[in-house]
Amino acid sequence: MKTWILFLAGLMALNVSASDAITDNSLNVQTVTQFDGIPWGIALLNDKEAIVTIKKGSAYKVNLQTGKKQTLKGLPKVDNRGQGGLLDVAQSPQFKDQRWLYFTYSKPTDQGAKTTLARAKLDGDTLMNWQDLLVTDSATNESKHFGGRIAFDDKGHVFFSVGDRGVRENAQDLTNHAGSIIRLNLDGSVPTGNPFVTHANIRNEIWSYGHRNPQGLFYDTDTHTLWSNEHGPRGGDEINLIRPGANYGWPIVSYGKEYWGPINVGEGKTKDGIDNPAKVFIPSIAPSSLIRYRGMLFSNWSGDFLSTALALRHLNKIKIDKNGKTTETRYLQHLDERLRSIAQDTSGILYIGTDSGKLLKITLATDKKLN
Repeated sequence: MKTWILFLAGLMALNVSASDAITDNSLNVQTVTQFDGIPWGIALLNDKEAIVTIKKGSAYKVNLQTGKKQTLKGLPKVDNRGQGGLLDVAQSPQFKDQRWLYFTYSKPTDQGAKTTLARAKLDGDTLMNWQDLLVTDSATNESKHFGGRIAFDDKGHVFFSVGDRGVRENAQDLTNHAGSIIRLNLDGSVPTGNPFVTHANIRNEIWSYGHRNPQGLFYDTDTHTLWSNEHGPRGGDEINLIRPGANYGWPIVSYGKEYWGPINVGEGKTKDGIDNPAKVFIPSIAPSSLIRYRGMLFSNWSGDFLSTALALRHLNKIKIDKNGKTTETRYLQHLDERLRSIAQDTSGILYIGTDSGKLLKITLATDKKLN
């Protein structure tokens, strides 16, 4: 317990520097299949099958051994303008018994597109009993920053992220859902233990706030901790340890600069009452999904974070030691691909979706060692 407390304390003492290494020849990359569109989310049903969502509004069941794709029926209409569309997919912790798949998507409404969490039961190639669990109060005139990643804890809860929807002030306004991470029971009801559940003027679904656009969300069942990564503006992407009720600062504090000039965003980099990130990326890598590796295939990576990157086009590995110091290694830069989504199977094999439509299988190259 003492070691874990020291580890958490170390994370709060921000370490921005990183020892970068570029390693491309230690990984073997195979293309499983090619999609017509961006594979935004990957849910591994088992080590042989996956569900993959395509941003423009379709989804497929994929045989990971043959690459054969089966189109899923029963999806809703999505607003795929800008950064919106059919976003993440994740299987329920009780999937084997109940067949529930959870989805996020930008739902078209009269007020504008809203980040929405839904679920449906998978029956062959058909999604049955589609349920919108929470249509968030997040509509703006912008078509960006929808968030949308999903994670489950080991206590019967589902989390999902909502970006600030292009309106910075939203992230500090708890009367709407934008700029927050949401926690719900699996049926969509609000848990009684949520941090703001007794506040009449705060959205009771909110778990944390002050987020710009969280594109990665991962619950680590080994340490019972929730982690996210999110986009900064120009510089200042972050990995955060998510605590209930915590404020992550956007746009009050930021390590990024304005797009229109070399001007810092916010009042500074830190401020009392605001949680510091565990890792900051300067310049931005544009993180798009996040896992904590717990497989055996890449044994030296156990406990390290893996984030796919869009702007800098690589697989980013972050090791955080017990004092909060971070070490960064970059892989797959030679592919020159915008890496969008990532999943790990039970043997430790990685699957990565690219914006060019590929689903890649990542294994260890023969006779190679990893950093």
